[in-house]
Amino acid sequence: MTTDTLNTIDRRAFDSLGHADHGWLNARHHFSFANYYDPARMGWGAIRVWNDDEIAANAGFPPHPHADMEIITYVRSGAITHQDSLGNSGRTAAGDVQVMSAGTGVRHAEYNLESETTRIFQIWIEPRRRGGQPSWGAKPFPKGERSGRFVTLASGFADDGDALPIRADARMLGATLKAGESVEHAVGEGRHAYLVPATGRITIDGVAFSARDGAALSGGQRVTITAVEDAEIVLVDAA
Repeated sequence: MTTDTLNTIDRRAFDSLGHADHGWLNARHHFSFANYYDPARMGWGAIRVWNDDEIAANAGFPPHPHADMEIITYVRSGAITHQDSLGNSGRTAAGDVQVMSAGTGVRHAEYNLESETTRIFQIWIEPRRRGGQPSWGAKPFPKGERSGRFVTLASGFADDGDALPIRADARMLGATLKAGESVEHAVGEGRHAYLVPATGRITIDGVAFSARDGAALSGGQRVTITAVEDAEIVLVDAA
């Protein structure tokens, strides 16, 4: 395992992640998932899954069940089409986000109906309480609006009114940085943040990260994220 630790920044190199290639699906797992098991990577706080999925054209996940999990899908390229047992359906394109609160239980399918490979991050966060009516939602988030700053994309906090709602003590943030630009993020005491550059190279307090590496940031620190080259960043801050 190639994990470099400096103070409270834990680097999870892309080539150290769990890997499963099913032909139609080429997946990397930041945390233990399916047939990938690493007792040191069972989750990070309430963040249970962060999968880096490449889905072939005209392929996808057939209907399957979920319960008691907040599932966020961030589309990096292409588009994903969702259908569920509640009657919801929708297409979410690159840069946009969909969320599903599985609650007491829901079945859903996710397909790439495009003519190109679709690339997504799918992130599972444990809810603040079990049960509840399942729900689904999606929203466009123009990348220009998060140029040089973090924008909240999904949130379990009522004050984040423009974000997609989730039922967890967590936020998903997104930023796009030009080479040389920096942003800061404060991780509260007792909280857990996980950051992945979807594209580009960055440093976090001087520690170098390549595209699709993971960074586990423990609570009680403020970090400075600097783009070495143009970068698109996704960060989840959770209990």
